[in-house]
Amino acid sequence: MARPLGPVRLKKASPVTLAIGAVFTILVLYFLIGSSAPDFSASRKASAASHPLSPPTSPFRKSTGGGKPKAPPVAHYNLNNVTITSDPLSNRENILLLTPMARFYQQYWDNLLKLSYPHELITLGFILPKTKEGNAATTELQKQIAKTQKSGPEKDRFKSIIILRQDFDPPLQSQDEAERHKIQNQKIRRAAMAKARNSLLFTTLGPATSWVLWLDADVIETPSDLIQDLAAHNKPVIAPNCFQRFYNPEKKAMDERPYDFNNWQDSPTAVELAKKMGPDDILLEGYADMATYRALMAYMHKTDGLRQETVPLDGVGGAALLVKADVHRDGAMFPPFSFYHLIETEGFAKMAKRLGWQPFGLPNYKVYHYNE
Repeated sequence: MARPLGPVRLKKASPVTLAIGAVFTILVLYFLIGSSAPDFSASRKASAASHPLSPPTSPFRKSTGGGKPKAPPVAHYNLNNVTITSDPLSNRENILLLTPMARFYQQYWDNLLKLSYPHELITLGFILPKTKEGNAATTELQKQIAKTQKSGPEKDRFKSIIILRQDFDPPLQSQDEAERHKIQNQKIRRAAMAKARNSLLFTTLGPATSWVLWLDADVIETPSDLIQDLAAHNKPVIAPNCFQRFYNPEKKAMDERPYDFNNWQDSPTAVELAKKMGPDDILLEGYADMATYRALMAYMHKTDGLRQETVPLDGVGGAALLVKADVHRDGAMFPPFSFYHLIETEGFAKMAKRLGWQPFGLPNYKVYHYNE
């Protein structure tokens, strides 16, 4: 038979022991809760989206609590309240920086991090092809994004980042420079580029976006104040001059040369050539077999010229291009077909002009393209 136990006496804990236990519990709770989300400033928290179905350019922070998720919000936007000014920094205007990417260059990402415009006002958007090179580029891009957004200084972190994968096959499997620029490859290559740009634009343009900066993945060097400098001209479409650094064997030293020949002013010769073309034919720039005698901004650069000098353009390239968001909202996109015998970025310039938006260029303001 079991023997009944006598009364159990508990030893009273001392106040010091209770205090130590309470401090330890608070510390454990702080680290558990505090480490569940990255360190966001008050301004970032204020601009964060409340639901995953909010605009793609608003960063969405997953809720750390349980329970039933909130219903999708009914959002109201007054586009008249979105400012697009020559001083976007003072007005804290949102920038959408878009890059079609086939290869990842570390210099491109390093240059992005050097941009002096507040990163908390910049949304990055990328589109990459589903190819072997595209898969490799996506992997490298995601590594840099994780490094910057998760463990980098808060000043380096961007407002939000969107990565898209193309839903169509690229016409060229190789992205080598020589293969890309063959004249026989231009129409199909640039039609595919136009589709990629349109997919990226239509998916990411949000109601709070003021400016769209197109920056190619192989543009690896720009002034740190690129956004402020271009916006200061308050032009609807504006392009800097894209050059390329190279080793000049004649000078036995590093040199530079024009690279982007898609920034141009039209010529009577080009107009006459277009009149003789079929409806699906396109004019191309920079090829001896198709001499248009257009005035190319690449050759308007003056060593002693004013950096802020502007010239009107009839065609633009996409290496670096700042566009007021209203230009895209009005319907200006990148035609993947012959549009007045122009295609992609040059077709975009024509479409913008038809909508009443005049493109401009900066012949003495340079950005630099990667040299393969």
